[in-house]
Amino acid sequence: MIDAVALGAIRRGSESALGQIIDKYAAYVCVIIRNAVGGSLTHEDVEETASDVFFALWQNANKVERLKSWLGATARNKAINKLREIHTDLPIDDEIATDTNNDIEDDILVEYERRAVKEAILAMDERDREIFLRFYYDSQTVATIVTETGMTEAAVRKRLTRGRRKLRLILDKQEVLGI
Repeated sequence: MIDAVALGAIRRGSESALGQIIDKYAAYVCVIIRNAVGGSLTHEDVEETASDVFFALWQNANKVERLKSWLGATARNKAINKLREIHTDLPIDDEIATDTNNDIEDDILVEYERRAVKEAILAMDERDREIFLRFYYDSQTVATIVTETGMTEAAVRKRLTRGRRKLRLILDKQEVLGI
């Protein structure tokens, strides 16, 4: 079944169409979830989060225009929310990814902001960038980073603080310049 046809059927309350979408996109949604949170969620948490994504599709089918991109954005956002639920302190300010509105202008803005963050991270000193990526994107704990890099805990925490500060300065500068 073509996505647009299935989405129309879901809007009309077809559970079998939802089942077809789940069959087609379950693996994709689970990969997005795992990539968003690294190894921080159990297999059961990933499956539960994927179920939440498809339940959200059922509830919001009338608002969905581009199914695959909506599923990807929703999966990432639900994964981050699940991580917040499990760990009371999610280490990265992820405001960029919390908007599930699918307006084209919003999608362009989100993509622009993602690129700006990526460029800012790539502009960091190599060692700071490595620690920053390990902590925020690979979801490694400070203890794991200390063990794998041989650095002290204080040095790792200092580099994370410095990385956040540099990232904020670069992004603020880009915003002021209108870049």
